[in-house]
Amino acid sequence: MTYCVGLRMARGMVFMSDTRTNAGVDNISTFRKMVSWEQPGERVITLMTAGNLATTQAVISLLDERMKAPGERTPSVFEAPSMFQVARMVGATLREVIQSNADTGARADSTFNATILVGGQIKGSPPRLFMIYPEGNFIEASEDTPFFQIGETKYGRPILVRAFDPEMSFEDAIKLLLVSFDSTIKANLSVDLPLDVQVIETDALELGYAARITREDSYFQTISSGWGEALKMAFDSLPNYRMDDSRET
Repeated sequence: MTYCVGLRMARGMVFMSDTRTNAGVDNISTFRKMVSWEQPGERVITLMTAGNLATTQAVISLLDERMKAPGERTPSVFEAPSMFQVARMVGATLREVIQSNADTGARADSTFNATILVGGQIKGSPPRLFMIYPEGNFIEASEDTPFFQIGETKYGRPILVRAFDPEMSFEDAIKLLLVSFDSTIKANLSVDLPLDVQVIETDALELGYAARITREDSYFQTISSGWGEALKMAFDSLPNYRMDDSRET
């Protein structure tokens, strides 16, 4: 399991992913689930994965090979004319990998299942963010759906729904994501630090701020403890429930 979030904002995009993978309580490893590519001044792309590790690594390896190997440069995300076409290429590659491993093709219940978030900007077009399903089809973030989550989504979703504002700063967006991830980490052992962060600023056409946040990070520790204390204070400030005969039943 994993947890990845992509935010579509007025200023650009912010991506965050955890790094835990496991095949049981006694087989826990750390793998990077975020990869970024750039052609400065031309395009910038970030991709995050959730699901079967062998599948996701194969997809990233194929995409890399088709960008670098002379005989495999078509199709390539560096040649795609739009982010929509990038999403199509990633979806086709994901479907190709799943079908090559599953006996009956890309099935939703396949053990080779994986889901991908891909976002970025190509010169002349606005930034775009897509969520790609195992079958290779995808949906795009919009004003009505300004962020996507993949992996273990339920614990970190409430804070995003309540507090996310597309007009917020990148700094506030990262703070919000850290609260979302902290809530998920505390509720599910299959999600854990380090966390990878990538910012893409609109029209910069190059990779922006990037960081890896570890358990020893003082800011994360402040967020984690501060959020817990703030929740307790908010709970205590709410009016007490009264068990009396006047309540209607």
